[in-house]
Amino acid sequence: MVSDFPSKNFFNITGIMMNKRFYIETYGCQMNFADSEVVNSILLDGGMLPVQSAEEADVIFVNTCSIRENAETRVWNRLKEFRSLKKEKKQLTVGVLGCMAERIKDQIIDQEQLVDIVVGPDAYRDIPNLLAEVEDGRKAVNVLLSLEETYADISPVRTSGNGVTAFVSIMRGCDNMCAFCVVPFTRGRERSRPLESILREIRELSDQGYREVTLLGQNVNSYKYEEIDFTHLMDKASKVDPEMRFRFSSPHPKDFPEPLLHLIAERPNLCNYIHIPAQAGSSSMLERMRRPYTREQYLTLIDRIREIIPGVSLSTDIIAGFCDETEEEHRDTMTLMEIVEYDLAYMFAYSERERTLAHRKYEDNVPESVKKSRLTEIIQQQMVIQEKNNRKEIGQRHLVLVEGTSKKSDEQLSGRTDTNKVVVFDKLDFKKGDFVEVEIVDCTSATLIAKPISKRTIAEYYSEAVFA
Repeated sequence: MVSDFPSKNFFNITGIMMNKRFYIETYGCQMNFADSEVVNSILLDGGMLPVQSAEEADVIFVNTCSIRENAETRVWNRLKEFRSLKKEKKQLTVGVLGCMAERIKDQIIDQEQLVDIVVGPDAYRDIPNLLAEVEDGRKAVNVLLSLEETYADISPVRTSGNGVTAFVSIMRGCDNMCAFCVVPFTRGRERSRPLESILREIRELSDQGYREVTLLGQNVNSYKYEEIDFTHLMDKASKVDPEMRFRFSSPHPKDFPEPLLHLIAERPNLCNYIHIPAQAGSSSMLERMRRPYTREQYLTLIDRIREIIPGVSLSTDIIAGFCDETEEEHRDTMTLMEIVEYDLAYMFAYSERERTLAHRKYEDNVPESVKKSRLTEIIQQQMVIQEKNNRKEIGQRHLVLVEGTSKKSDEQLSGRTDTNKVVVFDKLDFKKGDFVEVEIVDCTSATLIAKPISKRTIAEYYSEAVFA
């Protein structure tokens, strides 16, 4: 009897999942979208069927983000909508995945009674067991963090997206205890995926026709598995398919490896685009944020990046109104952005997160009106910089990966340059997944407008560029 129990339990769980329809709604960062693809794989292996809307589903999962208050507010509102849907569909199961799970598990299950299942980022393998608990009439929770889990053996199933670009998670967790960030508490300690599992996933994507991969981690440049560091990983990844482009996000300025810069400069399918989060522009603010570099060190790194990779495109993260921010510190951030002239910036007003150092040590004392005012200044300045940078592109040629039809016209295609700039151009005979050489003829602050020239491979384009 004892020896038969695990097998019986397995079949019971599989039977519960079989043919049930599931829907996953994802909020937040690229890592969350990559996690949803892991959950897709687990649910599909259990016999469940994906659907395209919550109304069609028997099981709804919301993959959540805790980084900023706006993201959490959107999730709360959505869960209340699903509670109304549960009144109509009595057998509907609603679950929360990801970063909000551990933080709000008691409130979301007991106080608000919004969900049946709460699953943390390291417990996705347990979802079949948790569904079985719900079937037995219980609420089900697993938010335990792991020191080992990387889901290295699970091939993510991409049930959405454009079929051209994909994210590959190379590590989980974070050891950088930035004062404003809740990630170390919601995703646990840093651990890297085995190299071969990453390369296997990239090969699978290449075989499926994907043309671009973004390697993901909370701090990708600290990747370390046995003797392989991030530069070696990028080297090996880029050789899997020379006609597949590679990006990565997000690195940390504190330990950016110079050999990686030389590799990007030399390797045609490594994109000339680096996201390099500053967060703030004053050394005093960076110290309070527990960012272990000064303004001067950051600018030195920017100079070195541009020296080694001519024409590189840079983006950043900026937080307005962190604890005790003075007007002078705000001005330092503005001047940093003027000096660097980022091609893209993700800009936010600070929102306090429980359990972070800032929550424990500092006071969230910059008035909301001041935060909003400073954020508006930052955004307005960045839009001017972006349009100026884009104006410089007119007359230049780029190789664009077509990602799909333009949002504004079915007669135009949309894609990105290797410098991560959005380009639209007439469709003609080109299609999604093609690499197309274009010439930029106009722009806005957000988009380059081009005329297409011809379809190219990466090898053709860059060999011709070298000898032009």
